[in-house]
Amino acid sequence: MPRVTVHRKAHFNAAHRLYRKDWSDEKNFEVFNKCSNPNYHGHNYELIVSLTGEIDKETGYVYDLGKLKKLIKIEIEEVFDHKNLNLEVPEFKDLNPTAENIVVVIYNKLRKHISLSLDLEVRLYETPRNFVTYSGN
Repeated sequence: MPRVTVHRKAHFNAAHRLYRKDWSDEKNFEVFNKCSNPNYHGHNYELIVSLTGEIDKETGYVYDLGKLKKLIKIEIEEVFDHKNLNLEVPEFKDLNPTAENIVVVIYNKLRKHISLSLDLEVRLYETPRNFVTYSGN
């Protein structure tokens, strides 16, 4: 059977601050610039979840996109949307919520619900021009 990739797009709005607790405010500003604002800042994140696998002979699906929509809503949107990532999302208690770290957290949250027979890739847009991709490697 052919291997096909299906995609589901989603979004969430969240605030964060890029900083290291063990650095001074000056050092954080030097490294993270205005993203280290002690009062936080926000983004309108765009998310694309991609699953690659063989087409099921019975359903014609690689993966039911309605099921993927619900999974993203429960595991990602309800957890991250309109939240301060540093303060309200447990995964970032001791992890700097950079786009790179956010995409890995999202991947790990989804991966535990998706069969290993499917390749998973998560693409996260922090801005329309800045984005990261993670596929478990």
